[in-house]
Amino acid sequence: MYSKYFTEEHDAFRQSFRDFLNKEAVPHIDRWEETGKIDREIFQKMGEMGYFGLYYPEEYGGLDLDFFYTVIFLEEMQRINSGGFAAAMWVQAFLGAQHLLKEGDERIKQEYLVPTLTGEKIGCLGITEPFGGSDVAGMRTTAVKDGDHYIINGSKTFITNGVYSDYLVIAAKTDVDAKGRGISIFVMDRETPGISATKLNKLGWRASDTGEIGFDNVRIPAANLMGEEGKGFPYIMQHFALERLIMGINSHARAEYALEYTAQYMKERTAFGTTIDKFQSLRHGMADMYSEVEMAKNFNYSISEQLDKGLYPVKEASMSKLVSTKIADEVIYKCLQYLGGYGYIEEYPLARMWRDSRLGPIGGGTSEIMREIIAKMMLDGKDYKPAAK
Repeated sequence: MYSKYFTEEHDAFRQSFRDFLNKEAVPHIDRWEETGKIDREIFQKMGEMGYFGLYYPEEYGGLDLDFFYTVIFLEEMQRINSGGFAAAMWVQAFLGAQHLLKEGDERIKQEYLVPTLTGEKIGCLGITEPFGGSDVAGMRTTAVKDGDHYIINGSKTFITNGVYSDYLVIAAKTDVDAKGRGISIFVMDRETPGISATKLNKLGWRASDTGEIGFDNVRIPAANLMGEEGKGFPYIMQHFALERLIMGINSHARAEYALEYTAQYMKERTAFGTTIDKFQSLRHGMADMYSEVEMAKNFNYSISEQLDKGLYPVKEASMSKLVSTKIADEVIYKCLQYLGGYGYIEEYPLARMWRDSRLGPIGGGTSEIMREIIAKMMLDGKDYKPAAK
């Protein structure tokens, strides 16, 4: 089908990545879902193939490709029906790594970013706190300067790759009286004394390790500060636009796969002497869902194009996350209903898909927060600018 966004090279990449996932990931997905731990080897294989470096400069081992290769990367991981696996991979590729790229100095890039893109080191990003949720400015984790070191105390929660990662990119208050202006960004090694992690037992995304992390007088070199002290809040906000768009793309791809599976099921399932795809109420329901997903998908593609051109689509990315996650939730709920009792059985993919999809309106900023951001921009004239660095 014609698309102005994808070339033959994109299509070839999609097929090769789909083949890679079917060979290297799919045979292990059920085990990873059951154990809640993904083999390190898949990170290394993903890195060797260049999948973590699609959107990164060649000087750090990336491929410097346009953003639509990343769109394909995200879409194809939704097709293997493990939100946890997909999350672990895109967190590795984008969350902490974007801070390393944008705010890290050359030493930090070589020590942490390069092995992240090769899959040799696994990273995570620690911003959310047990008492703060989406209130980034209200974080309580502190970083106190002590000579040529910082002493970190506090905690983070809901951190994907938070238990088994090799390093952490974290936000902490360097000025407790300055609210959002007092936040700074640091990188630290997992084995640094004083770091502890507790694995959380989640409803969905079960393949990924999600942790609550504690910092008890963790002493790190002052050189592990990234960017300028006190500029952490705008750094975080700058990268949120990408994270929200990623969540939106994940959602339309997940919903599209659910519809594909459900349509095939309807062609095979018989009731009252015919296949259920002939029942008008179900047919028209599918038509509505196809239409909603197609509109969300093309909206997300348009935002991806803006991002690829170097624009800063905060409003549109927030809209993407708000609407796409809502559509995916509703579509997958209805698809599960179309399967009847089989939709409620773990051996059928809709049960896991429904559990995984429910995190969409929560993770990376709740739908309520997205609505307030959009309202501020549309009603109050608020304008979000990218950080200077």
